[in-house]
Amino acid sequence: MKQSSQTSYQRSKVAWPIMLGAMSLLALGISFASCQDCSILSADFLASFGYSFCYAVGLWLVNGYPPAWIDQHASWTRQPLMRFAWSIGYALVASFLVIFLVSAAFQLFYYHQILRDLPWQRIFFLPLLFVAIISLFLHSRSFLLGWRDAAIQTERLEKESAVARLDSLRRQVDPHFLFNSLNALTVLVEENDPARATRFIRQLAKVYRYVLDSQEREVVSLDEELAFVESYLHLQRTRLGEGIQVEIQQPGANADRLLVPPLAVQLLLENALKHNATSQRNPLHITVAIDTTARELRVANTLRPRAAAESTGLGLRNLQARYGFLTDQPVRIERTATEFIVVLPLLMLG
Repeated sequence: MKQSSQTSYQRSKVAWPIMLGAMSLLALGISFASCQDCSILSADFLASFGYSFCYAVGLWLVNGYPPAWIDQHASWTRQPLMRFAWSIGYALVASFLVIFLVSAAFQLFYYHQILRDLPWQRIFFLPLLFVAIISLFLHSRSFLLGWRDAAIQTERLEKESAVARLDSLRRQVDPHFLFNSLNALTVLVEENDPARATRFIRQLAKVYRYVLDSQEREVVSLDEELAFVESYLHLQRTRLGEGIQVEIQQPGANADRLLVPPLAVQLLLENALKHNATSQRNPLHITVAIDTTARELRVANTLRPRAAAESTGLGLRNLQARYGFLTDQPVRIERTATEFIVVLPLLMLG
């Protein structure tokens, strides 16, 4: 607010000399037009110039600065009809007072005549009509500018809100992954297998390095995500052994230009492990198929829901929301009698 006031003050310091110069030129032009036979130093010419200059400056002052005060009490965006009525009403009343005071002053002190002899219709009706037309134009312009500024501010706030929501959605992925990883490490420690636990910790450090590096990124390359998925699956195979069977189709041409949100594929694998039963005798089968032509990644897992598993659907909703910030293509979720399928759009670089 303080900076805005200083800026307005600085602008007014610059505007005053410019406007006074413009008013002087306007009064000079009116004087030349209304007193064509007068010498530039004659009393009639100087009186005409003074009369026109007082008119111009007075009307500029009463119509130029008070609208900022009116904005504080009636906004164009919240109360447009009231703002319009106040503006036109104020402009007519204030302009009437300026015209009356200037005309009365010249009538009394220069022409030495009484106020009764003022040509009221000529000095009031036409000038006020002119003021009303100009005021209508200026306030219509002010309305459009105010509406535009409000639209720009609304768009900026919506963008900031969207960025904040996206950041929140990205950060909601991390606790799920950390919780499951620590559970896996706990199992290895309880099994008293230090060699496997050491390898697991190293892989976990590698995986979390990717998580930290990609935390502030909206998208990563498909190659990066698949390399991360392989590290993640190594951790899960260490814990589950043959209880998980994952087949990943290697992408074909143009794979280096394909993008996905970070941890998107890992989230689908984690969901499959969380919500489906698995064992050495009856492993969980997961297939990751990549269609570079259709630009889709399909994750399908055999459907064997855990009896005690509770699903809030938060992970998939977050993933859909993250994609919603990046593309109009939806995340497709399909469920058959034997499979649960999620199809992710692959974004294209360039």
